[in-house]
Amino acid sequence: MFTGIVKQLGRVEAVESSADGARLRISAQLAAELGEGDSVAVNGACLTATTVTDDAFEADVMHQTLELTTLGELEPGSQVNLELPLRATDRLGGHVVQGHVDGTGTVEGISDDGFAKRLRVELPDELLPYVVEHGSIAIEGVSLTIAELNDDGVEVSLIPETLERTTLGAAEPGDRLNIECDVLARYVRRQLETDPSLSPLTEE
Repeated sequence: MFTGIVKQLGRVEAVESSADGARLRISAQLAAELGEGDSVAVNGACLTATTVTDDAFEADVMHQTLELTTLGELEPGSQVNLELPLRATDRLGGHVVQGHVDGTGTVEGISDDGFAKRLRVELPDELLPYVVEHGSIAIEGVSLTIAELNDDGVEVSLIPETLERTTLGAAEPGDRLNIECDVLARYVRRQLETDPSLSPLTEE
């Protein structure tokens, strides 16, 4: 489990693609805190470290992850958001993030908002029921609050700290971004689909 608070920017050193999937090698100081078999979130996708050195780690990316996320677009030199799993004694500074990417959104536009920037992201239709104004969303593994909803997506505000410490500072219109909706919204939606009588809108 993660919180969506990016600990460090890593850099992709190598990408090995094959018919079986892909292997990423990422350089980062936090590799020193990893052991083989440990989980690490890379741009919001939970991966398992397969090989670890003091300053880098490798992780395998299976077909399902390549299809659901933007990890298949990474190249040597790409920067990635990294987060280690939450410890039981850690503060929950963001929100509950599983590292299970639901799909990708597309940057529609970026505008200035005082010292912050406003990021507009178009979401696929299947994710729209899981977002609410002022609710939580993870974009590229970054825990954010939805500032505004529109017909086809969301807007979020990015403070200077987020712009500087994550890859979102380099986002441009047209970029695809990994999206993880709030896990609570997923369960509520599933429960209502299974038992419509629980909905307050259901007529008795």
